[in-house]
Amino acid sequence: MNDDVLKAFDAKLAEANIYGQWTSDRMLQNVMDGPRPAGEPHLWKWDTMRALLDEACTVMPESFTARRSLMFNNPGLPRGTTHTMAMGMQLIQPGEIAWAHRHSISALRFTIKGSPGLFTVVDGEAYPMEDFDLVLTPGWTWHDHHNESEASAIWLDVLDVPLIGALNQAFYEPYGEDRQPLAEAAETMTARTGPLRPTWEARPDGRTPVRYPWKDAEAALRRMAGAEGSPYDGIALEYVNPLNGGPTLPTLTCWLQWLKPGQETKPHRRTSSAVCFVVRGEGRTIVDGVELDWAAGDGFCIPNWARHHHVNARASDEAVLFSVHDMPLLQAVGLYREEPENRLRAAPLPPVAGDKARHP
Repeated sequence: MNDDVLKAFDAKLAEANIYGQWTSDRMLQNVMDGPRPAGEPHLWKWDTMRALLDEACTVMPESFTARRSLMFNNPGLPRGTTHTMAMGMQLIQPGEIAWAHRHSISALRFTIKGSPGLFTVVDGEAYPMEDFDLVLTPGWTWHDHHNESEASAIWLDVLDVPLIGALNQAFYEPYGEDRQPLAEAAETMTARTGPLRPTWEARPDGRTPVRYPWKDAEAALRRMAGAEGSPYDGIALEYVNPLNGGPTLPTLTCWLQWLKPGQETKPHRRTSSAVCFVVRGEGRTIVDGVELDWAAGDGFCIPNWARHHHVNARASDEAVLFSVHDMPLLQAVGLYREEPENRLRAAPLPPVAGDKARHP
């Protein structure tokens, strides 16, 4: 093959907005071991974030329609914490309302500094935001945030903004007023998703908002603390959709991870990426040789297909991580994989007491 002739032909094709598939050969050769991780592992310290959030209150004394939210930007990406997710911290002051709107972007709020007077309204229903509660605002649900306490409130925002942007599926609509009206108790989504539902009504869809109280989540974590768990993730529990047992949201799923005192997990990698927040404890996560030393309140990211493992630095105390993963979409289209082995949901269900079929 004459290289000069081929280059001339490639140029002719380019003028016609065409390219030869052979120009992709190098790209295919480069992914024989899988994709290069998108972005870099990075850590955002709580002390830095708290100082910047306080300063943001001076710079932006009233939030109005824009949120006083500081998003974590990955130094290896143009925008976003990972290539599919954006994570950051938001602060609203006493008496403030973050005005009502909706968008096709799915979002979740993990409360860092909450109170009984802090709540998010989603499609007319108020969801309290106490410390470490998780509240979902699925895509295209109306939502506004209210701080009726006497102290500033802070929560973790995680959104699938980069993913929705890459798919060119972003929609946005302001409500037109600062708040939406609250529904009557019988009309709330909680009433519609309970164990008893009207037979003449359609079943709730994937846009169902949910609150996961921390007291319930931590209790579940402590019940499982003595289990063997995963050698790669420790005791990892998933926040499931209460309607179908599936992932937390169609594009994002949330975990709580319990690392036992002194525990060091095994290195592994996944095609999914993750963003993490340290609920308590001290330790480090090693991502492709980069050590991220974390403590309570810190946030960090793990790019896709990056080899990583966790270390609990305390010999006498557990560490707890809240994490969000972009697994659901990858699983839905058959692109999710792990290395060295697929451990996600690999173990069978535990035996049922009295089941002779399982206890011959």
